[in-house]
Amino acid sequence: MPLAKVNSAAVLGLEAFPVEVEADISAGLPSFTIVGLPDKAIEESKERVRSAIKNSGANFPMKRITVNLAPADIKKEGPSYDLAIALGILIADDQLPEIDSKTLLVGELALNGNLRHINGILPIAVNLKNKYLSIILPDINKDEAAIVKGMKIYPAENLKSLIYHFKNEKNLSVYFKKFKITLPKTYDFDMAYAKGQEQAKRALEISAAGGHNVLMMGPPGSGKTLLARTIPSILPQLYEEEAIEVTKIYSVAGILPADQPIINTRPFRAPHHTTSSVALVGGGTFPKPGEITLAHRGVLFMDEFAEFPRSVLEALRQPLEDGVITVSRAQGSVLYPAKFILVAAQNPCPCGYLGDTQKSCICTPTQILRYKKRVSGPLLDRIDIHIEVPRVKFEKLSDEKVAEESSVIRSRVEKARAIQQKRSKKTNSELKPAEIKKHCAIDIPSKELLRSAVNSLNLSARQYVRTLKLARTIADMEGSNNIKTSHLAEALQYRPKDQSIY
Repeated sequence: MPLAKVNSAAVLGLEAFPVEVEADISAGLPSFTIVGLPDKAIEESKERVRSAIKNSGANFPMKRITVNLAPADIKKEGPSYDLAIALGILIADDQLPEIDSKTLLVGELALNGNLRHINGILPIAVNLKNKYLSIILPDINKDEAAIVKGMKIYPAENLKSLIYHFKNEKNLSVYFKKFKITLPKTYDFDMAYAKGQEQAKRALEISAAGGHNVLMMGPPGSGKTLLARTIPSILPQLYEEEAIEVTKIYSVAGILPADQPIINTRPFRAPHHTTSSVALVGGGTFPKPGEITLAHRGVLFMDEFAEFPRSVLEALRQPLEDGVITVSRAQGSVLYPAKFILVAAQNPCPCGYLGDTQKSCICTPTQILRYKKRVSGPLLDRIDIHIEVPRVKFEKLSDEKVAEESSVIRSRVEKARAIQQKRSKKTNSELKPAEIKKHCAIDIPSKELLRSAVNSLNLSARQYVRTLKLARTIADMEGSNNIKTSHLAEALQYRPKDQSIY
């Protein structure tokens, strides 16, 4: 058979699309050419494929070999086409029979013919399960692919085992495994470890319940970082759809733990304040997910918030509003999900002690104003909860009484989330204008309170809407169908105290 066709797949962003691998063998001087916009890794696959075929007991044809990766107008990258190219050549050389057109082939070859781990298996299985009946892949990727139902998984350790399989000498077995998403039994950081700071704990509980963004401001050592790191312990379990979403991201990024085929806990990402815009939002020559996408369905903690470069902070504005980030490059644009809870922490001034009861601030008014203006008004507008985290008094620090554990708080958060899921299939922070009108109606006394707050606090339209969403979450936590004046009053107290500096 001078021409063979097999199927592989490519990943673009978090989506996968089929790639047809055509192998043609003709008479002429020995050569091996790959066309179809391959990158350097695919160009180098010629040597991997040649050695793998020879070391697997097959013959590499000493003829003119041309391999085409279609469609030819899309850039192909990575070593995942090695397996399809090798089998296509063997079929074209009549060393193997034709492969069923409903079978997908993905995998990187080592020089000895072994199959190595590749990134992006889960997006491939999720997106192409309705087009193909089975997928042949490296044995090390089998658990990741088995998450998806509706496609037969054939794991292989090396090219030789596949040659035996297609010759019907020793068939591969279909792999199947059940998965159950469970929360960890213990966490490194528990709310019980944080002494005092009841108001901050209450604010973080509301944040976790409704998916609201938080900014904590206080002097060094007041417990801001510890409080932020306890948030994963009070977040509810990932739903199955959410777990698959998050796992797809980590699979594409190449950071999915080898012993954890599915992410079962909500992500917690804490980038350093020297992080670049590309590292935060994603990008590169071939776009990869950034920190905001790696925090999808979880928490993005930005400590020393005001120390981040202005360009990095401003890059947060669109994803905080839309829940997605578009990364555009010369090769095209990629859309990544970015629905996360932003938890930011910063000092009130450069020295950190403005308003502290025990240590005096040494900053000038100009320095304080310049420091606070590092974070723009439009970005602060997108943060629902602003709280001050003061220094903890000695009496609280030395108190032997154990504070409320995270498991107790999480049970309340889960109840509030369940109400939101039943009502709108999303958290309150994600409500659209029509849904806000339907689910966030308030009575006349509450309207008067809100009117007074808008006038006295100079609330913007965005702040007005976010206050209603926050009040809706507080009402859900109390099991109330309607937003009461007390709920609205608590929501309003989480607005910035000093609007003039923003």
